[in-house]
Amino acid sequence: MENNNLGYWVWFLFIGGVIGWLAGLIIRGRGFGIIGDIVIGIVGAMFGGWMARVIGIYPGSSIGAFLVALAGAVVLVGLTRLAVRNV
Repeated sequence: MENNNLGYWVWFLFIGGVIGWLAGLIIRGRGFGIIGDIVIGIVGAMFGGWMARVIGIYPGSSIGAFLVALAGAVVLVGLTRLAVRNV
């Protein structure tokens, strides 16, 4: 499957933004702005995927993958806010 088309990347950034925004709402009640939400969503999704593989969870559906990505973003937001608060 070729992932070099514009539609794929627009969708990838949109989902990253939604995941980051939701993680910001869950942890603190607000997001990080559009760019921050996208970055948190994408990095959090990668972190969530890594965490899921480490503990042996392999989501078999798009909803499962979304939930794993959201969980990773929530953990990432929580750790970021904890680190910033303690600096």
